[in-house]
Amino acid sequence: MSRPICLSFGAIALSTVVLVSTALPPRVHAQQQGTTAPTTDQQQKPTTPDESGGPQGDIGPYAIPKKKDDSTPPPPPPRPKAPEGMPSYSLSVDVPSVNLDVMVTTKDGQFIPGLQKEHFRVLEDGVPQQIQSFSRTEAPITAVLLVEFASTNYNFMYDALKASYSFADTLKKDDYVAVIEFDMKPQILQDFTNDKQAIYGALNMLRIPGFREINTFDALYDTLDRLDRIEGRKEIILVGSGFDTFSKITYDKILKKVKETPNVTIFTVSTGRVYMEMRDASMGSYFPERLHQMDYLQAENALNTFAKMTGGKWYNPRFEAEYPEIFHDIGQAVRNQYSISYKPTNKKLDGSFRKLKIELIQSGSDKPLIVKDQKGKDLKYNILARDGYTARHVVE
Repeated sequence: MSRPICLSFGAIALSTVVLVSTALPPRVHAQQQGTTAPTTDQQQKPTTPDESGGPQGDIGPYAIPKKKDDSTPPPPPPRPKAPEGMPSYSLSVDVPSVNLDVMVTTKDGQFIPGLQKEHFRVLEDGVPQQIQSFSRTEAPITAVLLVEFASTNYNFMYDALKASYSFADTLKKDDYVAVIEFDMKPQILQDFTNDKQAIYGALNMLRIPGFREINTFDALYDTLDRLDRIEGRKEIILVGSGFDTFSKITYDKILKKVKETPNVTIFTVSTGRVYMEMRDASMGSYFPERLHQMDYLQAENALNTFAKMTGGKWYNPRFEAEYPEIFHDIGQAVRNQYSISYKPTNKKLDGSFRKLKIELIQSGSDKPLIVKDQKGKDLKYNILARDGYTARHVVE
């Protein structure tokens, strides 16, 4: 059996000593006979540092320092010093305030003045909110007159033009109005101006319609998108039938857009009511006519929904003589409002839709407020405000 080869530092040293002593002259060899050579076991081993670790063998230790058992965390890095004279700042997340414009009118559309902060109660998702600021505003109009003008029926076009001119007649010198007409697509006839003659000039351009398609949803979406870039309170006066034949925007998408656009109140004025009633009287039993009547009712419902969601009002006139009264009512409602501001108790910025409800209560109690006229009779009143808002959405 072959013996394993094992090289060690001690064996090499001993062999070297023997060879050297054999080769020396006799005198030197005699002098060293009195001295006993140290054996391998008696040789001094290298000193190992206390803090060293690793294997201890014939070839000496590996110089691997042991890790000290020190569980103390390292000190934090020093904070940078602010320059002299510079104030210190802190970062905090604040829940934005919710601003509401509330109209309180009688059944006849007359504004009810004299209400105070304690008469209003704001409910967000059924939870009462604390009103922070309250005031009555008498502000001029900043509105877009959105007019349907398509080659569908002369009666609808005539009603739309008469209503638009009636609205222009009620404007005051500080009112700013833009005019947009639409059929297949919207077209700006006049940008915001307080020049009444310029508004008349824009309406005079509505003479020959271009298309039969009525894309009400597309036109309203585009108008809301433009108004979203303008600060402050705005109004849209939508004059049209409410029909939608070719829009790329669906009904659900336009409702979502209306919900997400703040500080915009929509007033809608239906056209062609008398014409539809005449057709119903003459051709009511004809089945295709019944389908057309259902389409018209759905269009009216859409206009009513747009107004109700934003705290506006839907008007459905039958006669031409009603237009001046309608736009006088809109002007009174827009110029006389109560402004309410509060910070919601629900501080989550999750992009959810919050339902709102405004109530009038007696001061110091939860009982409904009773409004009386000059003769002491109880008045029924209407509260017009947005039915909700979309909270901000913060992506974490």
